[in-house]
Amino acid sequence: MSRPIRLAVTPGEPAGIGPDLVVRLAQAPSKVELVAVADPGLLAARARTLGLDLLIHEFDPQAASAPSGSGHLTVQPLTMRGPVEPGRPTAVNAAYVLETLAAACDGCLAGTFEAMVTGPVHKGVINDAGLPFSGHTEFLAERCGGEPVMMLATPGLRVALATTHLPLSQVSKSITRTHLARVIGILHQDLVRRFGIGQPRILVCGLNPHAGEGGHLGQEEIQVIEPVVRALCETGLHLIGPLAADTAFVPERLADADAVLAMYHDQGLPVLKHLGFGRAVNVTLGLPIIRTSVDHGTALDRAGTNTADLGSLEAAIEMARELARGGGGRAE
Repeated sequence: MSRPIRLAVTPGEPAGIGPDLVVRLAQAPSKVELVAVADPGLLAARARTLGLDLLIHEFDPQAASAPSGSGHLTVQPLTMRGPVEPGRPTAVNAAYVLETLAAACDGCLAGTFEAMVTGPVHKGVINDAGLPFSGHTEFLAERCGGEPVMMLATPGLRVALATTHLPLSQVSKSITRTHLARVIGILHQDLVRRFGIGQPRILVCGLNPHAGEGGHLGQEEIQVIEPVVRALCETGLHLIGPLAADTAFVPERLADADAVLAMYHDQGLPVLKHLGFGRAVNVTLGLPIIRTSVDHGTALDRAGTNTADLGSLEAAIEMARELARGGGGRAE
């Protein structure tokens, strides 16, 4: 790719920390062209609140891409529905938040952007507005097709999830042979396609304590996980499991692994966030586009205070850049 990579960035919840992050990010030059898909008035107001200089330029998709300069921000303008006060979200702007995601996604599908990077949204506020929304992953899959798989990555560890935002009581019945085989297949495929790993090595966690203890602590390993792992290994995939989750993440196992597949959200992500919170990146696999995101929420209490930590957003942008270039590499 001869021209600089162009990334769409959505700040997320207008009253949260996302606009702060985008404004602060614009204070330094970038290796890529960053295009904020947002209300320019929101970003200008947040820059004033933070006491930062910011020159906003309207995005021209026909212009040649160029790396973003210090103190400059290119914006694809959308309009909020109502005023915003940092730290105080309101449902009036929920539709606007979804519009920013849709515009960035559509831009990626059209080839205007090589990837999209998303800031944190407030799911409760969006649902309070009467708009059904369970998360970025599901929204983007509905918008652009594909079969999404959620994976978080930080230096030294990648963790994908067999199920995502489900009550714990619904996890077991959601892990069917068909579903698990699909998730593992997508994880393997995108580790090859997106990350450039020729023969990925994937650790598969069990669902129950001690991976079911031979059936004494649950049957899911025997009835679902073991048969799927065995069948996929026979097709050439390199899988190890099901493993007891309490020992799947020890250094000796991770040294020989490219990713860990956890059965549910809080089985795998506490480990990853303990290792790399503030540097971790959320990557949606299984989509026709590249999407990365920060590993944290809206941090409403920090909005407008100039205390935002840029680490995860910077990592998400670098990950998007590497994936757009053709490979995210091995976990280091």
